[in-house]
This record gives sequence, structure tokens and C-alpha cells, in this order.
Amino acid sequence: MTHQLNDFDEDQIVFRDALERIVRETSPLAKVQKLDNEKGFDVALYRALAEFGATGLGVSEEEGGAGLTSVEQVITLEVLGRLATSMAVFFVIQFMTTRLLSHYGSDAQKKKWLEPLAKGEIKASFCLTEAGGGTDILSSMRTKATRTDDGWLISGSKMWISGASTSDLLIVLARTAPNHSRGVTMFLVPRATPGVSATELRTMAINGYDTNEVGFDDVRVPADAVLGTVDNGFMQVLSSLNHERLNAAAVAIGIGQGAFEAAVEYARERKAFGKPIGQFQALQQRLVEIGVNLQAASLLTFNAARRDALGEAIDIASSMAKFSASKAALAATDVGMEVMGGAGFDMDLPMQRYFRDARLYVFAPLTNDMILNVLGERWLELPRSF
Repeated sequence: MTHQLNDFDEDQIVFRDALERIVRETSPLAKVQKLDNEKGFDVALYRALAEFGATGLGVSEEEGGAGLTSVEQVITLEVLGRLATSMAVFFVIQFMTTRLLSHYGSDAQKKKWLEPLAKGEIKASFCLTEAGGGTDILSSMRTKATRTDDGWLISGSKMWISGASTSDLLIVLARTAPNHSRGVTMFLVPRATPGVSATELRTMAINGYDTNEVGFDDVRVPADAVLGTVDNGFMQVLSSLNHERLNAAAVAIGIGQGAFEAAVEYARERKAFGKPIGQFQALQQRLVEIGVNLQAASLLTFNAARRDALGEAIDIASSMAKFSASKAALAATDVGMEVMGGAGFDMDLPMQRYFRDARLYVFAPLTNDMILNVLGERWLELPRSF
């Protein structure tokens, strides 16, 4: 592995090395690539990571989790992004759903859902975006929840929802009042509830984790299905979305680092005109440039994670990290494909997977253009542009 600049303490280094060993032993490269080609979820790796305690990171031991902080979550996501990207994306959703339940769940909801989720006994999915809007979800949200005598009736649909076909629990945001931002509520909806459907979509990347269209056809849930406060669900989610940007940055760095390391290794071994192609000046410079950009993005990301662990606001820091990490990952995979030439097209090798998977974080969980708008307003204190 290339030299890393992050200043981890001894416990974090032990944690990272143990995690990486589990991933490499449970799911070596050939297996990861085979599952990606087959669009299959890595059940064995998921179980190994749950046994290690990764599914409960960020959840207190009193709530059935493994404790620790955002730093360990980011370490986990970087390792998985580098070695098993689809599982990394799964864990972005895992950490979001456990965070929401930990922050806003009642004691009964935590006992029923958070504890088994943190132990890896069940899976959850987060249902926010819809076909008519992603970045502008508040303006375009059509999924509604109407009060009934004994609970709520949910109707509508969601689009591009990760894990919905294979999850036990859906956290669903639905409009419960006409107010723009204060009229949305979070609901805990068991996947098996009558009227819930999930149709897997054919996507070009993140092949080891399902992406779905989810329908709610007059789905009845009890009054205690509300997570948090009625009409305040979107505001409650905002802090988790900032955290999701941080976690997305970590995955992007992992993807970019995986592509970078594969390209450097190939450049050392591949010969042209009697010498390793890594000896050519132009190629060396391009590899060094993407490596530097990845290091810079990594420092931004772990700085944001440490600030989050201290309870500080990270809206600006996580936005910077997500933007820089996604750009660095795109550049790394582009250069990696060019360095490897025809070998980059080999579906048994990881470069084409890194190249496809990195594209996710240009627009998720927020488009890079909107990230720049957010930074213009909140960091530079310029007039709002949207």
C-alpha cells in the first residue's frame, strides 16, 4: 500500500488492520469481482463484518452496538470502498439508519429495530428520493401519509432506493402537511407490510447491492410507526444527510485508492519499449497527481470525522470532503483505465469496477454542483444561489 498521511492512534490502526484482514480473507478480489459480475450480495462478508461489530459502529453498547465514533465508521468505509465497494455502499445506508434510530427512536423502537440492526440480524433501507426529484426532494415529494383512527395510511412511491428488496425495515419519509420543510414525517415500515412493493432496477454500477423502485399502495402502519416528531422528519434527517456526505467521501476515497494502487502496481510490472511503463515521465506525473489529490481528500474527510466525533457541526467540512473525494476518485479511475489500457476492460480485474462505481458519488448523496452552491452560501457567505 502507498504511504498514508492520516495520523491514526494505535487502536485505530489495529482496528483498520483487523478489518482489512477480515475482508481479504472472507472475500478476496476474485470473489468480489465474481459477485459483482453476477450482481450478487456478499452474504458471507456481511456476516463476518457483523460478527466483527462493524454493523454496530456508532451505536452505543447500551443500545446493542459496538460504540466507537465517526472515525471508525470512516475507516471502515474507506477499507470497504477499496476492497469491496458494494458492501461499502451498504454500510453507508447501515450507518444512516442506525444513526436515525439512535437519535430519534423511542425505547421500544430501539429495542425492536436498532438492537438487531446493530447486531447485523436484520437490514434496513432509507426511502427518501422519488422519480420526480432528488436534490429538490421537498418540492417534488408526492408520497403522502394520512392520519387514520388507529395510525397512518401511506401512499406513493420512491425511486433509486438502495437495499429495499433485501431489507427487513424501511425508513420512509412522507408528506404529512403542506408546509415545505416542516410537513414531512419519518415512518418505520416493515418490508413485509401489505401494500409495500420493491422492484429492483438494472443499474451499471454498485452491482453487489440492489437499487429499487419502492411502492406504497395504501400501506397501513400504527401510530407508533412514527420515528421522531410528526411533521419534523426532514429537519431531523438533515444532520444525518451531512453525515452521509462524510461517509460518501470515505467510500469515494476507498474507490480512488483502490484504482490508484492497482494502476501503480500495473505500471511497475507492465513493460513497453523494454522498460516498465511506470518509468515514463508523463505517466509518473499523472499517477503522483492523483495520489496527492486522494491524500488531500482523505485528510479533509478524516478531519471532518474527528470533528463529528467531538460533536462539532460538519456541514461545511463534510461538503468539502465529499466534493474533493468524488473528484479525486473520478480522476483516479480515469487515469487507472488509461494506464491499464485493454486490461482495464477485463471484467475479471477490478479497474473497470472502480471506474463504474466511482460515478455514484458525483451526484449522491448530493450533486457536486449543489455541494458547491452550499459551500458558496455557508462557507463564503455569498447570497444563496438556489
